[in-house]
Amino acid sequence: MNDPLIQDPADNEEAQAATKAAVFNAAERLFALHGFQNVSVRDITAEAGVNLASVNYHFGSKDALLFEIFRRRTSELNRERARLLHEAGARHDGKPPVREILAAYFAPPLRWASPDNDRRISVQFIIRARSEGTEDMREVLRNDVSHLARFADALMAARPDLAKEDVYWRLHFCLGMVHNNRFAEFDRLHHLSGGLTREADVDALLKRMLDFAEAGFVA
Repeated sequence: MNDPLIQDPADNEEAQAATKAAVFNAAERLFALHGFQNVSVRDITAEAGVNLASVNYHFGSKDALLFEIFRRRTSELNRERARLLHEAGARHDGKPPVREILAAYFAPPLRWASPDNDRRISVQFIIRARSEGTEDMREVLRNDVSHLARFADALMAARPDLAKEDVYWRLHFCLGMVHNNRFAEFDRLHHLSGGLTREADVDALLKRMLDFAEAGFVA
């Protein structure tokens, strides 16, 4: 007969995993909403309802926790983009048109950022990372272009008549659209347009972005 006073190792592992997940999720939310410098380890553990030592125990430090959130969320986002690009290629014998290539890149963060999507906090965190990130994050943002290379290659295959230099520049300008197209900034545009540009429909917004970006690859 099992002694009820002896804890099952599997139960302890499950409890540790739950604590780690609680810290991760609380930190992501607090960092996304309040900024990296304005959130302390104590804030995170209080939000998660765990022991103060949990951050160091599970992640090593606050900066290491930040990097783990950044690494996981950007990996998830880029895997979704890669999947959509692969599916576009499968539909077109390995050579998807420009519009579908761009849609594979634009759609995931746009859908994540929708106010009714639980993933919007992850997008807010990634946005913060671009301006407030640690040196490790900045190093990745500067030098890890592997996820972009597949899109550049696909665009070159779709527009072999364009110089490679032009494709890279045009992709760069498209990236700017993604990085600066946030739902939180639409109020300013709404005021500028006198109310003409209120856009809550993600699909309609994606179409507008694709219409503009695709035109950049025409000439």
